[in-house]
Amino acid sequence: MSARRLRVARICKDYGRQRALVDVSLEFAPGRVSAVVGPNGAGKTTLLGILSTLVRPTSGEVLLGDEPLGRAARHTIGYVGHEPGVYPDLSARHNLLLFASLYGLAAAEERVSTMLDRVSLGDVRETLPARSYSRGMLQRLALARALLHEPDIVLFDEPASALDPAGVRWLVGEIERERAAGRLVILVTHDLEAAASVASHLVVLRRGRVALDRTEPAGFAAADVRALYEEAVRDR
Repeated sequence: MSARRLRVARICKDYGRQRALVDVSLEFAPGRVSAVVGPNGAGKTTLLGILSTLVRPTSGEVLLGDEPLGRAARHTIGYVGHEPGVYPDLSARHNLLLFASLYGLAAAEERVSTMLDRVSLGDVRETLPARSYSRGMLQRLALARALLHEPDIVLFDEPASALDPAGVRWLVGEIERERAAGRLVILVTHDLEAAASVASHLVVLRRGRVALDRTEPAGFAAADVRALYEEAVRDR
C-alpha cells in the first residue's frame, strides 16, 4: 500500500451562487479510517466527489503526497456509494470481468474469482443478472468492484444505506479490513455509531465548513462521537 497522505488545501466549491464548500483544509492518512459526518447539505458528498476526482473544486487543491490529485490518479481510488454502480443486466462475474478489462488487470479471471469469494458471491449462478440481486448482494458486488484493482484509497459514500443490521455489521468489518491492510479509507455517513465503530479520525462539516477535525488513535466511543457531533453542529 502507498504511504502517501491525501491533503485538502483550502478547497472551495461553488455551484452558481451557492457555495457548497468553504475554505476546507484536511489531511487523511493511510492505515486510518476517517469518518466525515454532518447534516444534510453540509458538503459531504461534494467533498467526496472532489476526492474521487469526479468534481473539480472552484479553488484550492488536493494533493496525494506532494503531487496534485488528478484524473491520472483514478487508478489509485476505489469508490463505494449508496448506489451500487454496477451493470444490472450482467452477472456478478461478468460485471467484474468488465471492470477488470477497463483497469487492464492481468490474470483477471483469477482476481475476479478471489473477489467474488471474498464477498460471498462466488456461488451465485453466473447467468443470474445483478438486477435480480438483493440489496445486500448488490452492495457486496459494489465493494468487490471498488477493490478489484487494489486501490490505495477507498471512498465510501453512505454505503450502509438500505442495508439491514447484519449487512451493516458486515460492511463495518470490511472497512476495518481495508484499514488494517494499510489503505487510506474515508467514510461519509449519517450513522454516528458506524462511524464510531471504525474511525480514529472524525470530521464534522457544517454549512460547507470544517466544524470539527479530531484524531483519536485509540478510536472513539459512540457516546463521544454523538456529543462531539452535536456540539459541532449547534447554532451559536
